[in-house]
Amino acid sequence: MSVLNTKNLSPRFLSFITALIIASANAFLSLFLQLKWITTIGVFIFTYIIIYLLYYYTLQRFIYRKIKIIYKFIYQIKATKKEEFFYKNILPQKSIEQVSEDVSKWAIKSTNEIELLRSNEKFRKEFLMNLAHELRTPIFSIQGYVDTLLNGALDDPEVNVRFLSNASKSIDRLVRLVDDLDQISRLESGKVPLMQTSFCIQELIKEVYEELFLKAKERNISTQFKKGTERPLFVFADKIKIKQVLVNLIENAIKYGNQNGFVTAGCYDVDDKHILIEISDNGPGIAEEHLSRIFERFYRADRSRSRDIGGTGLGLAIVKHIVEAHGHTVNVRSKVGVGSSFGFTLDSGPSK
Repeated sequence: MSVLNTKNLSPRFLSFITALIIASANAFLSLFLQLKWITTIGVFIFTYIIIYLLYYYTLQRFIYRKIKIIYKFIYQIKATKKEEFFYKNILPQKSIEQVSEDVSKWAIKSTNEIELLRSNEKFRKEFLMNLAHELRTPIFSIQGYVDTLLNGALDDPEVNVRFLSNASKSIDRLVRLVDDLDQISRLESGKVPLMQTSFCIQELIKEVYEELFLKAKERNISTQFKKGTERPLFVFADKIKIKQVLVNLIENAIKYGNQNGFVTAGCYDVDDKHILIEISDNGPGIAEEHLSRIFERFYRADRSRSRDIGGTGLGLAIVKHIVEAHGHTVNVRSKVGVGSSFGFTLDSGPSK
């Protein structure tokens, strides 16, 4: 029975074993009936040949035909072009158990693909819904101001300039939204080349701090470096794009942080090959259920508050794509009531 439990039995061997057993049984039966030896041998040979051919034909023509159909289905084999290759190279090497294993693997793979398609479909629907909402808000605002002006407010000096100014702000928001979408599309397609150079990351952070000084001053938020991380560290990256990453992270920390709070930057030499940059704040923090989706396009942990503050909802998505374009990842740590910390790594570069 150990022979029959072997996984790699071929149809030919199965036919041989079956025919041998049945032919032997018939031969012993003929001996029991006290027939002549020549008759017993003839019964054995005749039975063996008939059973072998019949069983082999059945396996080959019926069972393996079904297996071939299964393989055509799971591997999408076109019979008219690959029939000979299929018979010579696939079927003879596969046992029933191996076929069963292949079908199980295919089923698992198909299930995973279906789940991925469902997830992508859900993401697509959410993206389109969020995009429509982001576009609708400034468009309706512009439409309202323009209609009011056309209906007589244009001649009112007390409101016409203010309405035109507000309409202009909504147009600027639309332009930023379209620009951000275009940038994400180009980053995803890999069409944005990286102009990598070696530069001091602390100097770039200081430059961003200075550019955002007025915004920080409005909310009385101080910008600083974490103690012990002032030593100049050089990274090898696209300076312009990394500056955009820092602007997005620091500006978010200022916008969403607590009044009279602080924003802290820390730079760490990880292993002489990578530099870790962290931007932290002592703001309200982000709930844990939002952390896994915070880098999705248009995803907002607090939708009403985020839209009141402004922005396109694409800043963190752009951060993610820029960092990934450099071959690294960005992560977030946050606790409600304590604050948030966004970190990403870059390749270290030679000092100048």
